[in-house]
Amino acid sequence: METTALINISELPKTEFGLTRLYQDYINDFDKLKQYYQFDFRNIKCDESFTTHLNQRCKHRQLLVDVLLEQNLSAGASQATVDNIKLLGDENTFAVVTGQQVGLLTGPVYTIYKTITAIKLARELSIQNPQFKFVPVFWLEGEDHDFDEVNKIGIINHDQILQVIEYLSSIKGTGKNYGPVGEIAFDQNIDQFFESIKNNIGNSEFKTPMLELLQRCYKPGSSFNQAFIAMMHYFFQDDGLIFISSYNKQFKQLLSPIFQKEIAEFPKVSQLIIQQSAQLEEKYHAQIKTKALNLFYFFKNGRYFIEPRETDFSLKGTRHFISKDDMLKIAIDYPELLSPNVALRPICQDLLLPTFAYVAGPSEVAYFAQLKKVYQYFGLTMPVIYPRASVTIIEDKFERVMDKYQLDLIEFFGNPDKINSKVIDIVSEVNIDEMFQEAAHKINDLTNEMKFGLNYIDPTLLGALQNTKDKIEQQFIVLKGKVSEAHSRKHDTALKQVSKITNSIFPNRNFQERELNIIHFMNKHGLDFVKSLKSEVVIDQFKHQIIKV
Repeated sequence: METTALINISELPKTEFGLTRLYQDYINDFDKLKQYYQFDFRNIKCDESFTTHLNQRCKHRQLLVDVLLEQNLSAGASQATVDNIKLLGDENTFAVVTGQQVGLLTGPVYTIYKTITAIKLARELSIQNPQFKFVPVFWLEGEDHDFDEVNKIGIINHDQILQVIEYLSSIKGTGKNYGPVGEIAFDQNIDQFFESIKNNIGNSEFKTPMLELLQRCYKPGSSFNQAFIAMMHYFFQDDGLIFISSYNKQFKQLLSPIFQKEIAEFPKVSQLIIQQSAQLEEKYHAQIKTKALNLFYFFKNGRYFIEPRETDFSLKGTRHFISKDDMLKIAIDYPELLSPNVALRPICQDLLLPTFAYVAGPSEVAYFAQLKKVYQYFGLTMPVIYPRASVTIIEDKFERVMDKYQLDLIEFFGNPDKINSKVIDIVSEVNIDEMFQEAAHKINDLTNEMKFGLNYIDPTLLGALQNTKDKIEQQFIVLKGKVSEAHSRKHDTALKQVSKITNSIFPNRNFQERELNIIHFMNKHGLDFVKSLKSEVVIDQFKHQIIKV
């Protein structure tokens, strides 16, 4: 395994998945965006005023330690994790946080890259600032109720194409609001999910032990949270990674003031976000589409958005209504019934934890640009927003094919049709485009010459001439399609070779890290693949890293 290239983010295609102009400027020209963030991630300093602020707001360190020990020990935490949790009881210890939904088998592989970034950043900060300790923390976004976002994985199947394999829980299709997905327990249908993986993933010497590992973590009766932690513990047991779930009564008591303020003073937070967004949208885009009230309510095993009405609140999709006084009472006495949306989740996170830095993906970087005033409104300071590592893994054999057909890696981050056309041109003795362009020019020249004769003989025939030309051009378009198809069949082997690379590097016309699950690579390269990745992934170049295996 070795790094073969670092590609500037600006060279990659802008996509709806986060590589927007805002993210590119954040990476390459932070000064353009510095007004929206508290700190420059390229120039991290342990500012005394910030560390003092973190300690002043985190007066509940012992409670934090107690709950984290309970949550992590029950999930089989390593001694390194236990030691790091205990360090959080010290006012000279701060958290480097990242987080993600609790996706099946850890979700898209960028979850692994986020975690590696957090672990390495915590280590680097501890070395650079020996008066402090920094520990990596993973925030489990298990309160989310969107089951369809966590119940599937992507792999490259036997036919070398992207295949999505879905866990079809018995609760799916009931039409119900599932509640916090992190608490959903797997049923016997998880066996069918693994059978589908077995039948579709390639055969290798690592396939059987890998499936055994996965089934130890993801088994009937285990929840999404528990299984996610178990698999992540396998990858990062020596790194002291701490997991935190806010779905906890004691944590929700700490968050009660946030909930009370949001309910009592709504739509103040939304107004702050809208004001920030209006300024931001003069040059960029707004990632968060804010709501009047930024809270959900746990009701009858579901998680429902709270919608303000003229005199009370309703739970979206139900006939349940709650008065403002009762909602405030719930926030005070039963805050465990409330859950933040995307706008308030970072606020809750950074109230519970002494967060020095948050490791963010491209979309998260964008939504933090809308939240600086919201942090100030709640008396908090936004942490350092540190971009996660971005990686594409390429197999050694692919490079040989790319050299054979004179293809550059960057070409695969785009339209595959262009690559196919280029390969066909290279392996073909006939350039189809040139052949038909030349024919089109000749037809055009010939009809222009005929116009002079027809105009002299009978000008009314000029229309017939144009119709004839149009028909010929249409027939040539049809003919070109048939020629191209025949040509493609002739060079099917070349196209299949290139298609394998395209499906691996840019599957579904999206970045590999967003489409594939880590098991695709474990099956090929072993159960210790993540351990090898940890040593190779760089976190301080802020470019897209190409790793050859």
